[in-house]
Amino acid sequence: MFESLLGSKSKERVLLYLSARKQGYAREIAQFFNTSVTPIQRQLDLLEEYGILYSETQGRTILYALNPRYPLHKELRLLMTKALQFYPAEEQEKLTMERRRPRRKNKPLSL
Repeated sequence: MFESLLGSKSKERVLLYLSARKQGYAREIAQFFNTSVTPIQRQLDLLEEYGILYSETQGRTILYALNPRYPLHKELRLLMTKALQFYPAEEQEKLTMERRRPRRKNKPLSL
């Protein structure tokens, strides 16, 4: 949808994913959109170079997130939130779902 504005479909996917999920890594984003890791990784590196994203290492995984110090952070987040509204309802739900792994069997709920 915003491919013409952002320059590539991969860039749109990266920004949309990180805006909805707050953080992510290259393989996770690629698997979500059922695409190759290479274009996603290329866009993550490029967006980090421009200061739009920042990364932090957790073990051997590099997690990316939108840079709150980026001057247009708030506007970019609003644009991606608006773009998400034009996606099908099932894809919106998948993107905004926070649960990433199943709960351990018989694990007590902490309130």
